[in-house]
Amino acid sequence: MTARIYRPAKTAMQSGRAKTKQWVLEFEPASPKSNDPLMGWTSSGDTKQQLRLQFPTREEAVAYAEARGIAYVVNEPHTDPLKSKSYAANFAWNKTT
Repeated sequence: MTARIYRPAKTAMQSGRAKTKQWVLEFEPASPKSNDPLMGWTSSGDTKQQLRLQFPTREEAVAYAEARGIAYVVNEPHTDPLKSKSYAANFAWNKTT
């Protein structure tokens, strides 16, 4: 079973950077999910999909996986440079469009 180590991106509903500083270890699904035809619930026999571990640093997450013999893949976060501008820049007469 392979685990994925990554740092989550901020959601579209957030304006801040909450819950994006922690590194997360999640297991890849071992079996596909199935739908219950009567209730419409989704179920799976794989209980490791419910496990989500958080670590303060990437190195701690990797050390945890190596100590327990878990195969892992590290996904590095995408870093986009943020351009800070003032609110008044939206109404500047000389802005380029």
